[in-house]
Formats: sequence, structure tokens, C-alpha cells
Amino acid sequence: MLSALVPALRTPDLRRKILFTLGLLALYRLGAAIPSPGVDYHAIRACAGRSSGSGAAGIYELVDLFSGGAMLQLSVFAIGILPYITASIITQLLTVVIPRFEELRTDGQAGQARITQYTRYLAMSLAALQASALVALAVRGQLMPDCPEPILADATPFGMVVVVLVMSAGAALVMWFGELITERGVGNGMSLLIFAGIVARIPSQAGAILQSRGALVCTGLGVAIFLTLVAVIFVEQGQRRIPVQYSKRVVGRRMYGGSSTYLPLKVNQAGVVPVVFASSLLAMPHLLVQLTPRGSGGWRELIEKYLVDPGNPVYTTAYVALILFFTYFYVGVTLNPGERAEEMKKFGGFIPGYRPGAPTAGYLGYVLSRITLPGSLYLGAVAVLPNLLLHSGAAGAGQALVFGGTSVLIVVSVGLDTIKQIESRLMTRNYTGFLR
Repeated sequence: MLSALVPALRTPDLRRKILFTLGLLALYRLGAAIPSPGVDYHAIRACAGRSSGSGAAGIYELVDLFSGGAMLQLSVFAIGILPYITASIITQLLTVVIPRFEELRTDGQAGQARITQYTRYLAMSLAALQASALVALAVRGQLMPDCPEPILADATPFGMVVVVLVMSAGAALVMWFGELITERGVGNGMSLLIFAGIVARIPSQAGAILQSRGALVCTGLGVAIFLTLVAVIFVEQGQRRIPVQYSKRVVGRRMYGGSSTYLPLKVNQAGVVPVVFASSLLAMPHLLVQLTPRGSGGWRELIEKYLVDPGNPVYTTAYVALILFFTYFYVGVTLNPGERAEEMKKFGGFIPGYRPGAPTAGYLGYVLSRITLPGSLYLGAVAVLPNLLLHSGAAGAGQALVFGGTSVLIVVSVGLDTIKQIESRLMTRNYTGFLR
């Protein structure tokens, strides 16, 4: 597979796209290491190491994982890509609830551009809100409870406003990086940014496990990760192929059709999107608790008891339930059986044994519902593996998340998707693909 990179790099257009993507990922990692103005870098580094080792950062470790360690360091890119992900959740939900958004979704490229613009506006609003919350938690000392030193060197209102503006601008820049990678690079930009953040933390966390737990535990954890990796790749490559026959038709003086093909339906049709969506939503209750004073109501104690501790059964159940919901929701939005049946009917295609139109749509919906259930259960099972590692004593909070099922799922899904995109570009130029 590494040797197949040679023909990809020999193609000028593809080489330019790969280098462009790597350059933006390098800029993203550079911004994740630059502290925001007014932040005491040495104090926050010491506090981050202390909180990560003791697990005091709690659920913030999960959010910090998606930002590549930038959030708990209050860097320029501390907000990361999460505001855009949350905004995408909201806009996709609105396409089902509000008819106007449904019209925009089916209006082609112009409607999709308008939805993207709405998503950007909402993402910037959420980025400013999240940056304000992070600064408020840092000033109160609630972001890292084990940190006795003040994180912000300038805690005046002007200094806090500057930090919020810098973090919001960093979130806009990260969002722009992701869109540029998607348009001009290789792969999905937003997913690759999360991929880069997770991969960047692997060496440091592996070294921490080796020093704190010893070589035996580190080796056992490596074997467990390898087995999880194999299982994830096996399921991610699984698909149900529905045969499709195209009848012959005459257009002008030429005859088209008469060929047989298949419609591939993956077992995990939604990819890693439901896991990211569920993780983003579960981080909000904890943030709400931190921003409200104690004694504000019984709801605060309920959230602290059930929706903050990843080892709590209620938290795990809610996490899996959200993954199941977003899996069905995302598959329903991205793959509509009725629209797919109409497209096949328009081009003279049909499934053997089923008439075009409504019968074909019913059959596709039946098959899709049957393969989506095991796919969603698979996502839920893989996503809760970090919680098991967290309470097994084999690793700390951040280490369990970096080497847990969620991280493996993201890395494998994004890696396979990027490789397939490169392979498809190579195949169009009659080169040997990566997955031969």
C-alpha cells in the first residue's frame, strides 16, 4: 500500500491535492500548539498534565480529543471543529422539521450552498458561545480543578474579550481549512482535521502508558487495539450488493443501457458521523452544569450524577441511544429510498423481481432498515469501549479515549474513505488502485 503511493505522487494533479491537504493539516496542528494571548503557557501545560493524569478533566477529555489536545491548552484553535459539527446537526434536523430547509436541500447546488451558509453563521455563533464558556470556566478554576495556578495571566474584561475573539477567529479558520480540504484536497476536510488531532496524540499517550503502567500493560493494550482495528476494518468493508438491471433505450442514433450492475449498501452506511454527533451533544450538559452555580436546582445534581460520569450506566445508555438515533437519522437523510428508486426509474433501471417506483422504494427501505440496525449496534458497541478502558485501570482518561473504540473508529473510517478517494482518482487515469 505504501508502494502504491508512488504512482499517486507521480500524477501532478493528485500530488498537488495531497500536498495541499498535508499543508493545511500541518497549519492546523501548528495553530493547535500556539497559546491564545493572555494565557499562561507554562501554567496550563503543568495543569494539563496533572489533570490528564488524575482524570479530573472529566468529559472535557472527550471534547479535547476531537481538538487534538488544543482545548485544554486554550490555544488559538481550542474551539476546533465542534461548533461546525453541532451546527451541521441542527441544520440537518431543520431539513426534516422546516419545509423551507427541505426545499433548499432538494434545490440542487444553489440550495445546498444556502444551507452551507446558514451552517457557517450558526457555527460562528456557537463558537463565540463556547469560547466564552471556556474562558469563564478557566477564570473560575473549573476547567482544571487540580490546577492551583491561574491559567489566564490577564483576567480583566478586556483580556477575556481578546481571548474569546481569538478563539472564535480560530474556529472560523479551522472551518475554512476543512472546506478547503474538501474542495481542493483529498478526503473530507472536517473528518481529516479530527483524524489529525487524534493521530497527533498517540505518541505522547503511548509513552505515558509505557512509563506509568509498564511494558506488559502497554503490550496488552496494543494487542487489544489491533484486534479492534481488525474488527472495525472488517465491518467497515462489509456491504449488501443489490443487483440492478438497466434496460436498453435509444437516444438519438445511439443505444444505451442493457447492462447489469449493483447498488452497494454498506453495513455502516452512516460512517463515524453518529458517534461525533452523540459525543458533541453529551458534552453540552456538563458544560451547562459548570456554568451554573451550585444549589440552582435539582436538575444540576441529576446531570452531575447521571450525565457527567462516562462510567455511569445511564450515561452509557444515553450515549448508545443517541448513536442509534443519529445513525437512522443520518442514513434517512443521506440515502432516501424513494429518491433512489426515482433515479433508477428515470434511467431505465430496475431491481429484478420488483417493479420500478414504489415497489422498488419499499424493497430498498426494507433492506436499508435491516442492515442499519446491526450497523448502529456496532457503532454503539465500539464507542463505549473507552468507558471500559477508563474504569479498568489500564489507562487514564485521556489515554483510554485516544486508544479506545471511538478513536479507532474515526481513524479507520477516515483513513479508508481517503484511500478510496485517492484510488478512484487513480483509476480514472488507468493507474493501479490502492485496494487491489
